[in-house]
Amino acid sequence: MFSLPKKVTIIEVGPRDGLQNEKNHVETDVKLEFIRLLKKSGVTEMELTSFVSPKWVPQMSDALEIMENADLVERSIVLAPNAKGVALAQEASAKSIAIFVGVSNTFNQKNINRTTAESVEALAPVILKLKDEGVFVRACISTAFYCPYEGKIEVDDCIELCRQFVALGVDELSVADTIGMANPVESYELFTRLRQSFPSVLLTAHFHDTRKMALANIFASLQAGIDRFDSAAGGLGGCPFADGATGNVATEDVVNMLDLLEISTGIDVKQVCEAVEKIAPHVSRPIESGMYRLYENGRI
Repeated sequence: MFSLPKKVTIIEVGPRDGLQNEKNHVETDVKLEFIRLLKKSGVTEMELTSFVSPKWVPQMSDALEIMENADLVERSIVLAPNAKGVALAQEASAKSIAIFVGVSNTFNQKNINRTTAESVEALAPVILKLKDEGVFVRACISTAFYCPYEGKIEVDDCIELCRQFVALGVDELSVADTIGMANPVESYELFTRLRQSFPSVLLTAHFHDTRKMALANIFASLQAGIDRFDSAAGGLGGCPFADGATGNVATEDVVNMLDLLEISTGIDVKQVCEAVEKIAPHVSRPIESGMYRLYENGRI
């Protein structure tokens, strides 16, 4: 009989990853209320915003205002893709910063105009400086399973990229099924290997729900010993560089599954749905998570 963790940490990524590529402009006050309601639900770790070029990502142009006015949680994370973004995040007093690199060279070049090796080289001094200053660093590893351009990613390639970031001293690896093509066997294999390779680093699984396999992949990852998962309230999100990739797995559905498995998260499903209700009118696609539909029908 397999064993499952008794407690899981959910890292809510809706305000950043969920909204970053949203076509509709979402007003700052709506984002702030969304964040406040998510905190009220019991979320203790959250990606709040991203310090990126407003020319390329206009949705995140209010990053400084978000940082100045948001109801911060225990670990409030901001994404910063390069040294300039990191500097802006630190000016905004960010204590937890996420950087990202794709295992796939082609995905990386489409996304940030650099190969994977070039990205690591550019980020290395930035990470070392952040760690010297006591900043929590989260490394987001994109296309860990499949790439929309290169197809299946070799497990060894993902582990080698993670190894480089661990050597630089990152605190967390968030390893992502960016286009939602992983299956449970692949998830179990990769996360088992990652746990064996990096026992002293926080390991977080990040699944998209393109093929409605995210909950199955989370269950497989639980069996592999993973107890940290990224998710987005309402299943918000997507990837502009990955055709057909839908949103992140919905926080309310993940928490419901974990509740049924008697795994503690400290998060209240109904209150997550209240947060989703706040953001739903402002996004371009309908919210289709199972638990939110039940909430809308008065069944939770």
